[in-house]
Amino acid sequence: MCSADGGSGCADACCEGPPLDTKPLVIIPTYNEADNLRAIVGATLAALPSATILIIDDKSPDGTGAIADELRAADQRVRVIHRAGKLGLGTAYIRGFEYALAGEYSCVFEMDADFSHDPRYLQPMLRELQTCDVVIGSRYVAGGDTPDWIFTRRLISNAGNLFARALLRVPLKDCTAGFKCYRREVLAACDFGAIPLEGYAFQIETVYQAYRRGFRLREVPIVFVDRHLGHSKMSRQIVLEAFTYVVRRRFLNPLPTQATRQRLR
Repeated sequence: MCSADGGSGCADACCEGPPLDTKPLVIIPTYNEADNLRAIVGATLAALPSATILIIDDKSPDGTGAIADELRAADQRVRVIHRAGKLGLGTAYIRGFEYALAGEYSCVFEMDADFSHDPRYLQPMLRELQTCDVVIGSRYVAGGDTPDWIFTRRLISNAGNLFARALLRVPLKDCTAGFKCYRREVLAACDFGAIPLEGYAFQIETVYQAYRRGFRLREVPIVFVDRHLGHSKMSRQIVLEAFTYVVRRRFLNPLPTQATRQRLR
């Protein structure tokens, strides 16, 4: 699905998207990903050889930062930012967006380091960006799946997405998805740092702002698998933050829409 509003945020020319030979930036935040980092970087560069990978490590105690430096020394397509401590996923992505805007990258991916976001989807997502502004790797459109999840996790995730979609009126099946590709213009127009958020709440905020500012959003199916190595970063606090964020956004701090029309594809 592609939903778009042709307001000041996005002119019709945006439909052309960046050329496929564009050099994209792939942002991979890390905290204790020593078991996964070499493999995910190798798989990402194999799937999208034109990409630059930006690893943002939050001073992982397991040596992830040192591995990132080894990868950077071995391949000029790998860049590394070391941060002073565990500052969180949302701030890591914001730092990555700033890096992208300071450079000449015309499209930016965000993805996890644990293979729950399979690099094989990178090239198809980049192709989809030709005709929209944000591509979301969605678990909940036709063809998407979460095969490893137990019933309660599916229930919580589906309920959370339904809640966010209903209150914020963003026409997406997967508002909490963390596998995305943005055109540069989206990152330049949105103020993702306005509210300090992590996890699901940050992901909801990115699509909420992009949609309300008139950019085209498209969901493409992905199969989301649970990590095989390392430990999940999901917590009750992250879920609660997402719930309270949606309520605050809807009733206390809604973003005026710049939309003038809507297109669905």
